[in-house]
Amino acid sequence: MLCRYHLPQLHEELGSCTRDCRMCPHGLRREHGDVILTSQQKLARPDGERKMPESTQPTVVLVHGAFADASGFGGVIRELSTSGYRVLAPPNPLRSLAGDAAAVSVVAGTVDGPVVLVGHSYGGAVITQASAALTNVVGLIYLAAFSLEVGESCASVQAPFPASLLAATVEPTPYDAPGAPDGPDLFIGEGRFRETFCADVPVDLAQVMCATQRPLAVAAFTENATAAGWKSIPSWYLVAAQDNAISPEAERFMARRMSSTTEEIDGSHTAFIAQPVRTADFIKTALGKF
Repeated sequence: MLCRYHLPQLHEELGSCTRDCRMCPHGLRREHGDVILTSQQKLARPDGERKMPESTQPTVVLVHGAFADASGFGGVIRELSTSGYRVLAPPNPLRSLAGDAAAVSVVAGTVDGPVVLVGHSYGGAVITQASAALTNVVGLIYLAAFSLEVGESCASVQAPFPASLLAATVEPTPYDAPGAPDGPDLFIGEGRFRETFCADVPVDLAQVMCATQRPLAVAAFTENATAAGWKSIPSWYLVAAQDNAISPEAERFMARRMSSTTEEIDGSHTAFIAQPVRTADFIKTALGKF
C-alpha cells in the first residue's frame, strides 16, 4: 500500500520523487522495541551513517510551533548569526504532521552540508518526523517541544501527565481549517493568551503575539507520527520549567526517552523569546559537538 508521500498530488507539488524517495519515512521506520542510543553513542556512529565532513559547520534550521511564526526566533537568530552560524527559519504550515514535515524536509534537504534541526513546541514533532528521512541531519534540538514515538501524536503523548493550562484556553474555530485534511483550527483565547503561552514577555509584545498567532489544525495535533529521527540522531532538550502550554513533566519524560542532553530554563513556553541569549547558548553548546 502506497504511503501519503507517494500520492500523485503531493509529487505534483514537490516535484519528482528523488534520492530514492528519501522523504518517505517508511524505509526508516523503527519498531517500539528497538534499542535507543544515547546522544554520545549516536555521535559515535560507524562511518557511512549521517557522518558530516570534519571541516563543515552545521546550518541551523529553526522550526516554529503552533500559535506563532518564525519571527519569534529573531533574538536567537541574531545571537547565532553573530557567532558565525548560518540560520534558516522556514514557515511551518501547521496543517498536518506529514505535510508539515515534508515542507521542512524540502528546505533542510537542499542545504549543502550538515544540518541541525531546532524545533519549538509542535515544531518538535515536525523535526522528529522529518529528520528520519534526511541523511544530512546530524542533530536535533528541542525547545519545550514534542518529541514523538512512532504511532504517537501531540495529543496522546500528553495524556499521562497533568493537563496544561492550554487545554482550558484553546478554542476551536466554527469552520474547518483551510488546507487541513479535516477538522477545525485551534487558537488560544485572547483573555488568557499571555498567561498560557508567553507569561515572561512584556504585555505589549504578548498583545501583538496574540493578534498575529497562527492557528494549528486539529488534524496536525492528533496525527500520529510514522517516523522518529531521534532514535538514531543525537538530541538536546531545553525544558521550560514554567510552561503552561505543555506540562514540564511531559517535557522531562520526552527528553529522558530520547536520552537527550537536557537542561532546564526558568521560563514560559516561549522562554526562547524572553531569554534569547540563554537559549542561543544552549543551542551553541550542542553545535559545539560537531
